[in-house]
Amino acid sequence: MSSNHHHDDQAKLSSSQLRHRLVLSLIIALVVTVVSIVGAIASGALALLADAGHMLTDVTGLLISLFAITLAARPTTMHRTFGLMRLEILAAAANAMLLFIVAAFIGFEAWQRWSTPTAIDGPLMLGFAAVGLIANLVGMKLLRAGALQNLNLKGAYLEMFGDLLGSVAVVVAAIGIWITGWERIDPLVSVVVVLMILPRAWLLLREALSILLETTPKSLNLDEVREHLLQEPDVIDVHDMHAWTITSGVEVMSAHVVVRDMQPSCDTGALLNELQSCLLGHFNIAHSTLQIEPEGFRHDSGTIHT
Repeated sequence: MSSNHHHDDQAKLSSSQLRHRLVLSLIIALVVTVVSIVGAIASGALALLADAGHMLTDVTGLLISLFAITLAARPTTMHRTFGLMRLEILAAAANAMLLFIVAAFIGFEAWQRWSTPTAIDGPLMLGFAAVGLIANLVGMKLLRAGALQNLNLKGAYLEMFGDLLGSVAVVVAAIGIWITGWERIDPLVSVVVVLMILPRAWLLLREALSILLETTPKSLNLDEVREHLLQEPDVIDVHDMHAWTITSGVEVMSAHVVVRDMQPSCDTGALLNELQSCLLGHFNIAHSTLQIEPEGFRHDSGTIHT
């Protein structure tokens, strides 16, 4: 295994660290929500109220993420052999749907503001928006490392990023309103935020659905895996290959391995060790199930055959 891979593993956060950062981000989101509501009432800025609604969806998303990570850490049982790790992916899909709802809400509010502009206290609006912007930057910093290794935290990170864009939009709108007095700047900037949120929500949802549908992980090429396994001298064929993702960073694989003549010289235990070491070292597959078959063995594989 390369030294780069070793350093990458060292940089990963533990489950307790991920949970701790999620809790801190949740507290920040709650504080920003309250601040935005107070700011909306004080300044008369509907944009701040919309931003508070945006943050409320993030609070919900972070709660889902925290709930999923906590349950995913529970031990496996004979009934749930992979534990509750898949809940992380379900939570990520829910977060993506929340992003779509937020985008629709912002779009609707933008249309309302364009149709009926209202008087806004620009300087006061700017002050409250700046507080939200700084808080979102801190929250994103807390979640960034976890988002690189965990799909669920990636969803929370993207939601926080959406909030950051919303805060930037409110800051820009506040400055524009303060300088020009033209309230329609706010809905224009809000539309830009919607256009930036939607692609990220779609990417997250597509990734979560791909895992739920048990497609082959994007980082894995099964043809390449087969070629590696066939390099073993006693292996003459590899078929019925299946690879899927249980949760972020947990890829599993199963395959049938045909061995030449099954001579006494063929130590199946040593062969399995070699094959599984190959899968772990070259493809980072820590959990693999390999069925050793003699040459000429026939079985009914049904319709699931690769």
